Amino acid sequence: MEPNLPDVVLWSIPAFVLLTVIEMVSYRLHPDEDAAGYETKDAATSLTMGLGSLGFDLLWKIPILAIYMGVYELTPLRVPVLWWTVLLMLLAQDFFYYWSHRGHHVIRILWACHVVHHSSRKFNLTTALRQPWTSATVWPFYLPLIACGVHPAALAFCQSANLVYQFWVHTERVGKLPRPFEYVLNTPSHHRVHHASQGSYLDRNYGGILIVWDRMFGSFAAETERPVYGLTKNISTHNPLRVATHEYAAIARDVRAADTWSERAGRVFRGPGWQPAAKAAGGAGASESVRAAASVPAQAAAPAPAPEGTR
Repeated sequence: MEPNLPDVVLWSIPAFVLLTVIEMVSYRLHPDEDAAGYETKDAATSLTMGLGSLGFDLLWKIPILAIYMGVYELTPLRVPVLWWTVLLMLLAQDFFYYWSHRGHHVIRILWACHVVHHSSRKFNLTTALRQPWTSATVWPFYLPLIACGVHPAALAFCQSANLVYQFWVHTERVGKLPRPFEYVLNTPSHHRVHHASQGSYLDRNYGGILIVWDRMFGSFAAETERPVYGLTKNISTHNPLRVATHEYAAIARDVRAADTWSERAGRVFRGPGWQPAAKAAGGAGASESVRAAASVPAQAAAPAPAPEGTR
């Protein structure tokens, strides 16, 4: 029996609109020259990417739901939908979201999907809506939950709740929160770091609702300097189709230019800034639109700069 759970994204749309208007007005009334703020074309692109993602997600959900339902029917396990199991499912979904998000930063073919969300040089509530059109790469990370007996509808509810939570962390108008909140939750301060392009900030703070996963697995960085948003080599377009596909095109160019099959595989499955040793020594450039791939160090307290390369 399919769980009867609300569509939290649909119910949250009025709040999204209201909060975005309030943020826009706040910049008009109290300008901040140091903040990234708003730019009309950039905000329009983010909104267009968000609307487009809704349509493409409907297409991707058809085969994904079929796979999920197949796995769910095969497993003998069943997780009932009760108030306390929903809390546990939210916690588990957030854990797997962390690994999905991390994977989409360190594997280039996955980064080609996620790069859309990082392609703006602004950081405001419309940036939260700048979503990819190729999110079919996310579903494998949640198969363990389905195999453990979580109904696909319950997983969809948890994913939606996670997405709604992350809307408000895309702002510069909220400073650091009291220490207990900053230690446990993903906050605007933590997420500003995630969207920054400085070397010490690259590939940090992957958490959705909770930041504890980053603290546990060595990918946490605190906000200590004002972030510079975007990619290390930014794209100069507001064309939604190019925003959605530019990194796939860059991968195709790099694969065509590769000399060996191992290099071709590396261009697709290694980090976004990966270079074959010989070309790295010779100073050959990577793709024009990717961010530097950073291996997350074990010591989270003092994040090291990313290795050479561009993202």
